[in-house]
Amino acid sequence: MSAEIINLRQVRKQRQRDSEAASADENRVRHGLTKAERTRQEEEASKRLRDIEGHRLEHPED
Repeated sequence: MSAEIINLRQVRKQRQRDSEAASADENRVRHGLTKAERTRQEEEASKRLRDIEGHRLEHPED
């Protein structure tokens, strides 16, 4: 009945690596957009702003 010998330092470091990897995955999902997606979003926002400005009754004097 001998127990398996483990290195606590290695176990702690591996647990931390796993935790950081899970956090990185969450951040990729939350913040990660491809360049094409970012460009498309910027173009859509620009178009929405142009459309709204085009429907103004009075145009601001620049």
